[in-house]
Amino acid sequence: MIVTGTRTGIIAEKLGMSSLFSESGRLYPVTLLKIDNCQIISHRTVEKNGYNALVLGASNKKPSRESKAMKAMFAASKVEPKKYLKEFRISADSFLEVGSDVKVDHFRMGQFVDVQGISLGKGFAGGMKRHNFRGLEASHGVSVSHRSHGSTGGRQDPGRVFKNKKMAGHMGYEKVTMQNLEVIGVDVENSILLIKGGVPGHKGSIVYITDAVKKR
Repeated sequence: MIVTGTRTGIIAEKLGMSSLFSESGRLYPVTLLKIDNCQIISHRTVEKNGYNALVLGASNKKPSRESKAMKAMFAASKVEPKKYLKEFRISADSFLEVGSDVKVDHFRMGQFVDVQGISLGKGFAGGMKRHNFRGLEASHGVSVSHRSHGSTGGRQDPGRVFKNKKMAGHMGYEKVTMQNLEVIGVDVENSILLIKGGVPGHKGSIVYITDAVKKR
């Protein structure tokens, strides 16, 4: 069946980065993503839930570490308990059977994908690192506060700092989506997807891969 609408995504583990030579001899940085026992757990339908979606699970988990309610859900789907679950919105023509595997060949070489993950945490960062501020003058009376972000607002009016003002604070460890990344390798034997460039997250983190929205 040819799917013309929105397909399901896939859950993967970031193994790390490497490099790959193209046929023309050009060197590309690549990210290795491992797909581990990714299966369809359940359906969400317009009639019952108000929208169409598939619930996917990845990486098998010991049944003894699962709650009673979750054990019942996995038993109904006839699927082993999973460590990670994710719901992907799909179109009406993109449903897959409950219990079926979603393997690495779900994507093709040369295809563009969007990858979502949690970015690396950088801790507390100043305005120059966090928001790319230029900082204060290097001389002309400025001392001690060269890397400060300067004024944060007005005086008596408005008498406060507006919400969402760019200031120093916690940087990183937030949901990030990288768009239009190219698939430059599909290792079916080892269930590894090779993505051109970097993706959010640290080694061992979980990312979600979907067909690119802006590049079909």
